[in-house]
Amino acid sequence: MSEAIDTAKLGEKIVNVLKTIYDPEIPVDIYELGLIYDVFVNEDYDVKILMTLTTPNCPVAETLPLEVEEKVKSLNEVKGAEVEITFDPPWTQELMSEEAKLELGML
Repeated sequence: MSEAIDTAKLGEKIVNVLKTIYDPEIPVDIYELGLIYDVFVNEDYDVKILMTLTTPNCPVAETLPLEVEEKVKSLNEVKGAEVEITFDPPWTQELMSEEAKLELGML
């Protein structure tokens, strides 16, 4: 019998990795910025991340998802990672954490 996957623990590690990735135009990490909509982990340790960008014309539209994928794949427990970009719902400043708003002087 295989060991049960601790998705909460792995999810926490993934979030910690996501918090090391910054939008180059905004000095806040992509997690606190509200760009990460969901993180899915299956029993095979494959990860799917549903994320958005601040705008469809974002200058890092090509590179940011690849950076997210590569950094998540670098975790020992992760077998594979896939990033899906969505603009539904579109990103707004309301998706930012209180911490991000404070950092940007919006509070």
